[in-house]
Amino acid sequence: MGEWQTLMARDGHTFNAWLAAPPAQPRGAVVILQEIFGVNEHLRQVTDQYAAEGYVAIAPALFDRVGRSITCGYSPEEAQRARGYMLQVKREDALRDITAAINVVRHAGRVALIGYCWGGLLAWLGARSLPVHAAVSYYASRIGENLDGVPSVPMLLHFGEQDTMIPLADVEKARALFPQGIFHLYPAGHGFNCNQRDSYDASSAQLAFQRTLAFLQEQLH
Repeated sequence: MGEWQTLMARDGHTFNAWLAAPPAQPRGAVVILQEIFGVNEHLRQVTDQYAAEGYVAIAPALFDRVGRSITCGYSPEEAQRARGYMLQVKREDALRDITAAINVVRHAGRVALIGYCWGGLLAWLGARSLPVHAAVSYYASRIGENLDGVPSVPMLLHFGEQDTMIPLADVEKARALFPQGIFHLYPAGHGFNCNQRDSYDASSAQLAFQRTLAFLQEQLH
């Protein structure tokens, strides 16, 4: 459904983004924020999935700051390599690229961020200052280290109860700091939404997706 487009950030950096259009009049727009594995097949499928639900959907390739078209697999070795790429992307540069993606799709109406893992953290950070109307975060990595501010827009957050990467104590700290946020816990581990990972949990993924659609319906329409 989608196709690659070339975007430019305010600092002149050009990068790729996977852009998918809905089959009919847009109901709004969503910016899909990648895990550390890049805008890979799974993330493109997720972007297409939201387009099929009626949203203009775009996934900026944040790793293009390091090298073009970088994607990684899910083995421990590939995950380690992916973390290395992620660490090379400055937070302010990622937010610049996300802003450029927002500007491309804002013609469709109200805009939400939807991020996964690293992208989930970027959604949490972007909801503080970027020009969006709502945000959704799936298992935001290192959220416990980023509680020096809270989102300024409505936000939905999904976490796995069995996630060994994100202590539940950090989730509770975020909930206490941001009580107006909508927090959901699932009987699943990290990455439960990704159908290409061993941690995939179909029932949790489907429930989180339905809750996300309901949230978007409320916030973007």
